[in-house]
Amino acid sequence: MDLHLLFKAIGFILLLVIGVPGNIFIIAQFTCFRIIEKKLLPANIILLVLSIVNLLVLLSRVIPQSLEAIGMENLLSDVECKLVIYTYRVSRAMSISVTSLLSCYQCLLITPRSGLCTYLKKIVTHNISILILILWIINIIMYTYSMSISRAKGNFTTSPYTLHVVYCNIDFLNYFTYILNGAFFTNRDFIFIGLMTLASGYIVYLLISHEKSIKGIRRSDRHKGRSVEYKASRAVILLVCLYVLLFGLDNAMWIYTLTMSNVSPNMNDARILLACSYSALSPLIIITSNPKLQQSMKWSQKNMMIHSQTSQNNTGDAKRVHYIS
Repeated sequence: MDLHLLFKAIGFILLLVIGVPGNIFIIAQFTCFRIIEKKLLPANIILLVLSIVNLLVLLSRVIPQSLEAIGMENLLSDVECKLVIYTYRVSRAMSISVTSLLSCYQCLLITPRSGLCTYLKKIVTHNISILILILWIINIIMYTYSMSISRAKGNFTTSPYTLHVVYCNIDFLNYFTYILNGAFFTNRDFIFIGLMTLASGYIVYLLISHEKSIKGIRRSDRHKGRSVEYKASRAVILLVCLYVLLFGLDNAMWIYTLTMSNVSPNMNDARILLACSYSALSPLIIITSNPKLQQSMKWSQKNMMIHSQTSQNNTGDAKRVHYIS
């Protein structure tokens, strides 16, 4: 196998190994909480949806990339290409939308009480599912056009303004459409990145201000006072930092490709690796910082220890009975 393909295969397979179990764990846990407790906090609903779209990103894009890297060719038909490209683009758009929604919602939660903020907080909290549904509908409609210009690779001529994506080609046919598509979605991404960056910046400012205001309080009370805010906001800030870093690099490379025709497949591979890294790495941040998931993991570990001790005791008793007999 070519060295480039080997590194490519290893990179994408690592994303699957890390991201798929992590996202499935979050989805399963929050689904169980919803069934058992009959409700989920709005922030956890957002995290559940984020994990679903992240899983779709990995399944629709990283799996084909991995299969192509290990040498499987001509795997998808035209219809399958349209479905894969469409699913990936909608899921990626939902990933940035939901991350931005999460950061803005967390910002509202910890903002000092005022008439407007209290009203907005109440509206968003009671209508979080409707807001997410609206985001789904908007992104589904926006990417309908991408299905019409996607097709499987074959022995036919494509225009110079074609994106070569694994088993598929996305042919924009002319320079104007190519630039318009790229500029529109790049600007959209930067708007969402700007929103989440501003919201996270304000969260950091509020936490620092709160820290300064409780400096005179004794150590134990200060720790209790700040732990709730830190635990509620730390994951959001880390997720936004990770998103801005990875998708900022992705969009920088995308802008660069807008100046080129017949973009190199290696360039697209690098962009896809960056774009999908968020979907694979964000579950690690969510699992290690979400109190609900942490509580569930501790409970599972405790049950495993009890089960292990019980099994050892039963084995020891059985050996003693056998010896006495």
